[in-house]
Amino acid sequence: MQRTENVELTVLCLIHRNDNYLLQNRLKDDWKGLTLPGGHIEKNESIIDAVIREMKEETGLDIQNPRLCGIKQFPIENGRYIVFLFHTDEFLGEVTSSEEGEMIWVKKSDLPKMNTVNDLPPLLQVMEDDNLTEFQYVIENGKWNVIIK
Repeated sequence: MQRTENVELTVLCLIHRNDNYLLQNRLKDDWKGLTLPGGHIEKNESIIDAVIREMKEETGLDIQNPRLCGIKQFPIENGRYIVFLFHTDEFLGEVTSSEEGEMIWVKKSDLPKMNTVNDLPPLLQVMEDDNLTEFQYVIENGKWNVIIK
């Protein structure tokens, strides 16, 4: 049994204030709609440093005390894609947008009527529920399914 596989490492962060979420209106066709800001972990970069850097690059904010609140994963060719999920309500600075998309504050209660990426609702469920830890895409019978644990 092979124990080593190719892995792509990334981070996402839910920045929240009261009942509002800071979301990115992502422009790229591969994952279009309102979603959480995030990005890739650089080689030899700590996971915490990566989420802090990515939030600065994509939101303009200096986040503080990001808390790991879950993991998202899905298969890729010859391996898997792992996303470390964080949240924080501590930040400094002014919100700015990036080439990735416009950053907007969205009221949590307005999310169901907004154009979000398909997996945002179950992803937020994992991030907000202390009894859940993992969001996993699996292929069953040729179809993508979500498993939440």
